[in-house]
Amino acid sequence: MRGVVTFGLFAIFLVKGGTRNNAAFIQGAEIRPNIVVILADDMGYSDLGCTGAEIRTPNLDALAQRGVLFTRFYNTSRCCPSRACLLTGQYQWDAGLGHMTYTRSQFPEYQQSLSDRTPTVSEVLRDSGYQTVMSGKWHVGDQREDWPDRRGFERFYGTPAGGGLYFYPSPFYPRSVYRDGVEEKPGVDWYSTDGFTDYAIEFVAEKRDRSRPFFLYLAFIAPHYPLQAKSQDIDRYRDTYDVGFSVIRNARFEKQVSLGLFSESTKPSEAIFPDWAQAKDRNEQAARMATYAAQVDCLDQNVGRLVEALKQEGVYDNTVMIFLSDNGGCSKGFNKTPDAEIGSRESNASYGKWFNVSNTPFRMAKSQVHEGGIVTPLIMHWPNGIGVRPRKIDAPAHIMDLFPTCLELAGVKDSASPPSVEVEAVDGISLLPAIRGDAADPNRVLYWEHEGNKAVRRGDWKLVALRKGAWELYDLRSDPFEKNDLAERYPERVDELRALYSQWAQLHGVRTWPVKR
Repeated sequence: MRGVVTFGLFAIFLVKGGTRNNAAFIQGAEIRPNIVVILADDMGYSDLGCTGAEIRTPNLDALAQRGVLFTRFYNTSRCCPSRACLLTGQYQWDAGLGHMTYTRSQFPEYQQSLSDRTPTVSEVLRDSGYQTVMSGKWHVGDQREDWPDRRGFERFYGTPAGGGLYFYPSPFYPRSVYRDGVEEKPGVDWYSTDGFTDYAIEFVAEKRDRSRPFFLYLAFIAPHYPLQAKSQDIDRYRDTYDVGFSVIRNARFEKQVSLGLFSESTKPSEAIFPDWAQAKDRNEQAARMATYAAQVDCLDQNVGRLVEALKQEGVYDNTVMIFLSDNGGCSKGFNKTPDAEIGSRESNASYGKWFNVSNTPFRMAKSQVHEGGIVTPLIMHWPNGIGVRPRKIDAPAHIMDLFPTCLELAGVKDSASPPSVEVEAVDGISLLPAIRGDAADPNRVLYWEHEGNKAVRRGDWKLVALRKGAWELYDLRSDPFEKNDLAERYPERVDELRALYSQWAQLHGVRTWPVKR
């Protein structure tokens, strides 16, 4: 375990009242902005129109086209760890969630909830004067004492447990829905993506204190399996995927090249799906992807609803909107429930090999730490602070960077008050210098581990291994899709990066998988 630093209070930072903090703002915003963080669940790199998809996502595309698109934004490859990083600014082990909420061990790095020694962004912002509200999937502590309203959110609507809930009740994922601590039973027409947004809009339009800024964390379940969507959304894609895996993946990559995301001289990673002409279940496979697309489409529609509410309230221009996904597309294959229509509330299907399309042009998937599992786009939009000139940022950034970014946006600084609570040092760095145009640290080192899959990246060099596999070495500048393993050619670089990884793992309490109780 690494050393800790001490701060005063959970309000470990000091806000500069009504004065302008030049370090916090980009274009001279005088009033602290509202902050909205929107998190998708299991959405791949290419599933937005602005990153290559044929899926209709006009609202998110508009935010990207009038804001900043981080094209090499990293997560942890899995839901609970990514949420822990987002909320605390630390690697997940330091926040107590080195794995999932169902994993409990003798080690403080592998508990079933966020550590009490780790302040959340909601706790810090609440103590600095922000209203804090969450709507959606929590999944970083199922017990009552670990819910959002015990970790800095003044209001909470959604499910404390994991995903899977679209229509209520779910026959496969029996999640309860709570409104400010009280369980409620939504009606038969309730759909979680809509319901979570309804609560967020209700807060913005009716429940907030207009004299104070707010921090809103909107964590969707979509497009996590099971494949369940409203029929009117599925209808928009009924015939789209009849052409098969390859046609869609190739079209996405061509669009990515035209958008300037990748060079036309590069080729995507090797496809791993079967030949469409030989597939015996083409209609079902096409229906699976149509439903997945419908889930993403519905998510985007709800982003549009929230944007409209912010505009109606006159706070859109001074609201920072941040959108990202917790990991790449999921490769787990679940068959449909017998006799259930794909997309219905009775279906427990997943989209199987379509994950390789979602993650275009990268290798691997959720839970693995090759690029397909850990790279997803991040959109940041704030008219008053960063203007409306579209920009792409290719420098690597990490989900733990959102914590210090939100604090800098809020004008929150280190406090000199007497120490009273020990907390882990923050691992993330603010994204605002990159948005301002400051040069990125070319030697920043980032690390990953999940269920024995592990990686380290320094500069353009990445060392990565599957749980039972050998270390692979890639130069991401010339080989962004991890196609050409250079481990045998550069053994000294392998040794150098492997040593960095070993030191880091020991410092952060990363255990050999599986972790014993």
